[in-house]
Amino acid sequence: MNLRRAWLAVVVGVLGSQAGHLVAYQVRFGAAAQQLQSSGAHAYFPGVVRSSLGVAAAIVLTGMFAIGLARILSGRPIRHGSGPNYLRLVAVLYTVQLATFAGQEVVESLLAGAPVASAAQLLLFGTLGQLPVAVIAAAGLRWLLIRFDSAIGEIRIALAAAPRQFSWAAIAIPLWSHASNKLILGSVAGASLVKRGPPSSLRVSSN
Repeated sequence: MNLRRAWLAVVVGVLGSQAGHLVAYQVRFGAAAQQLQSSGAHAYFPGVVRSSLGVAAAIVLTGMFAIGLARILSGRPIRHGSGPNYLRLVAVLYTVQLATFAGQEVVESLLAGAPVASAAQLLLFGTLGQLPVAVIAAAGLRWLLIRFDSAIGEIRIALAAAPRQFSWAAIAIPLWSHASNKLILGSVAGASLVKRGPPSSLRVSSN
């Protein structure tokens, strides 16, 4: 896994940890989970969940847009590139999500003045909440990654092969020069006709 993919996995893990937080509280507290996650030290949580969902949706839409654009430009289905190992990706996401969940729980307990949950409790409920999310998120992220890199390559090839367009300046300057020459020639021709006057034959007949 290269550095860019690793950072993306960390970001997805942090975002996914909020969904895992919801699952963990649902398993632990049942019907009271929603009330607990929106009051007291958890009052910030609904806003964080909405923001996380928005960022995750933006990442998915950006990837899908790039894949669709590459398919339009190349005129063929996007080939599959090399993707990260699925189990390794699950492990990375799960580790990031569990660490984020545990950190949130400790900070929330300290702010509320409540006793901090034991490591065993954090590991148990963290695993119950975070592991299913990590499994699903890893499948979606891997599907996106093996197509996104190929899509970017196809877009670069299509842009490099496209003919270069003339700039407006390159078109406007010759037109302006042509119009200016016609105006100058018209002015000179008009001035010469005024100076010459009518033909001599017309002068004799009038006399």
